[in-house]
Amino acid sequence: MKRTPLIAGNWKMFKTCSEAVETAKRLAELAQKITHIDIMIAPPFTSIALVSESLRNINSRVDVGAQNLFYKKEGAYTGEISANMLKSAGVRYVIIGHSERRQYFGETDEDICRKVRASVESNIFPIMCIGETETEKKEEKTLYVLDKQIENGLKGFRSDELATLVIAYEPVWAIGTGNTATPEQAEEVHKYIRSKIGKMFDFSLAENMRILYGGSVKPDNISELMSHQNVDGALVGGASLDADNFIKIVNFNK
Repeated sequence: MKRTPLIAGNWKMFKTCSEAVETAKRLAELAQKITHIDIMIAPPFTSIALVSESLRNINSRVDVGAQNLFYKKEGAYTGEISANMLKSAGVRYVIIGHSERRQYFGETDEDICRKVRASVESNIFPIMCIGETETEKKEEKTLYVLDKQIENGLKGFRSDELATLVIAYEPVWAIGTGNTATPEQAEEVHKYIRSKIGKMFDFSLAENMRILYGGSVKPDNISELMSHQNVDGALVGGASLDADNFIKIVNFNK
């Protein structure tokens, strides 16, 4: 089955408001003729509304995402951002459970489940990140870790609630290290994830779900990664910060 690829850029804690708008406009210009691939960029919270407005004004196909959200709708939660706030700022996607959120901010699978629920209820497409550490990989616990993250992260959901869910497999040992899983390794894990979703919910959902690869994705490795049946796109970090470089990833030759 052919699934529309999604190439998503996670800008992390980079770019001022003006830098974000400038980069987004440049990307939109470069992506004008691309119609067969979905493109998303996730700026810092401070730039989301400005980037969204600038892209809307030029009728761009580039979607705007957020890097995180809080699962409560509102309240006395200083520093947090709700799904409804993101929606009002023009967000279509939200990254949930990135390894940096898990590692540095102590996010648990249960937190991630609540966040997926909040995004679904606000009609924002969740991109749920999963992946093993280097130690877990060496101990051959990759599939055990993925099972736990998927089961706990999607606990209590019905199949029909997850139609917009995207899963991003991000081996922690590959993020920002320059190391990348081989295309064959990525395909093997993605195939396992799809099977897991099929067994937990139903195989129609699994077959239609987009599963992205993240972990030092670059212009010189994207084509080979995307040549595999179960790799439906990429969640790109540092290589997405420059529009002229990012467009080379978007324009992969499948």
